[in-house]
Amino acid sequence: MVLNSNFKELSFLVYGLGITGKSVVKFFKRKKIKKYQVWDDKNKKLFANKRPLNLEESLERVNYIILSPGISLNKSIHKKKLIKYKSKIITDIDLIYLFYKNFKSIVVTGTNGKSTTCKIINHLLKKNQIQSLLGGNIGTPVLNLKVKKNIFLIIEASSFQLAYSQFIHPNYAFLLNISNDHLDWHGSKNHYKNSKFKIFNLQKKNNYAFVNYQLKENFKRKNFLSKLIIPKSNNYKKLKKKIKNIYIKSNINDENMSNVLSLSKLLKISDKSFIKSMETFVGLPHRYETFLKRKEITFINDSKATSFQATKFALENSSNIFWILGGLPKKNDKVIINDLKKNIAKVYIIGKHIKFFEKQIKGKVNYSVTKNLKNSIIRVLKDIKKFNIKKNTILLSPSAASYDQYLNFEKRGEEFKKLSKFYARKYI
Repeated sequence: MVLNSNFKELSFLVYGLGITGKSVVKFFKRKKIKKYQVWDDKNKKLFANKRPLNLEESLERVNYIILSPGISLNKSIHKKKLIKYKSKIITDIDLIYLFYKNFKSIVVTGTNGKSTTCKIINHLLKKNQIQSLLGGNIGTPVLNLKVKKNIFLIIEASSFQLAYSQFIHPNYAFLLNISNDHLDWHGSKNHYKNSKFKIFNLQKKNNYAFVNYQLKENFKRKNFLSKLIIPKSNNYKKLKKKIKNIYIKSNINDENMSNVLSLSKLLKISDKSFIKSMETFVGLPHRYETFLKRKEITFINDSKATSFQATKFALENSSNIFWILGGLPKKNDKVIINDLKKNIAKVYIIGKHIKFFEKQIKGKVNYSVTKNLKNSIIRVLKDIKKFNIKKNTILLSPSAASYDQYLNFEKRGEEFKKLSKFYARKYI
């Protein structure tokens, strides 16, 4: 670990004091970096002694503006000022690359599967005695990690973080997939897509880029320097049958696992060690999580599915589905179930945007408007008795954000599990 000799001479403004912004301030304090100021549009008391009297003067003077990932330039109340100094904007992940040397990084992005892929990689490395740390969009800010020499730093990078990044240069960069998401933040799918591809901008010839085969041509057109690897699902499927882990063997994880297997080959991890490592992996909550089985009913919590593309995997991998759908729709998202109707027994619409989802599924499948999770679960359990179908699946996979009824997808998922367990005891 070597300190960048110029780092302490640089000056910074931390804009936004959420979890990420606070982690930046703590990092500066820990590393005895004094040339920084802070700004938050709402919280004026937090780190008040570091708050400038004049925001624009501060923006003009500092070397870098560290923007919290949730802040969109297009929606900020200081939009004009921030855009004027856009060339100075960086992220907390950039600071890792500016400050530390002699570590290896694995950065994962994509619309779906980022967190699971990061967790699987971290698990694989640790099981094979390779030192690693995991952080970023997955929950732990990267600046809270104790980076050491020759360690693997696994970073989940959101499109928000990549959109403003200037110094990210991973040894191994993964772009899992791209579908409509966060378009209200980015402004267009093209801007969203470009933010994802920034993960490869600064890679060198001895670095590796793992890209979904559907995005191969996009990658080639941009003339990146890194070595392109297209993970092949057939390579993983040959090993899949040998892995004794129901979660890993689910088809929903094939894309994630194909990427991890491709990495394992580069790290010279044998197939035998790969299989053994995967047998002890425990899946993340709220991601196609089977948490309860009662008689012939399987309960699956897929609350993390905040777009239809994410839900599609769940609908493809289950049958006789009593599907709970709804919430705050993503911009330009569509619920296209024509090829999946055979797997769906009935749909239950929740949330405050009922008409949007009704319009998408009306005339295609049987459905009820239940408005909330409690009503949905009670109605589902009554319908299952009425339908008299064997081997049913009760699936919460909302295809929408949670913010119309819940603080986040985790709260929504926990509520679903709690209610399911209560009413399963009562009705089954």
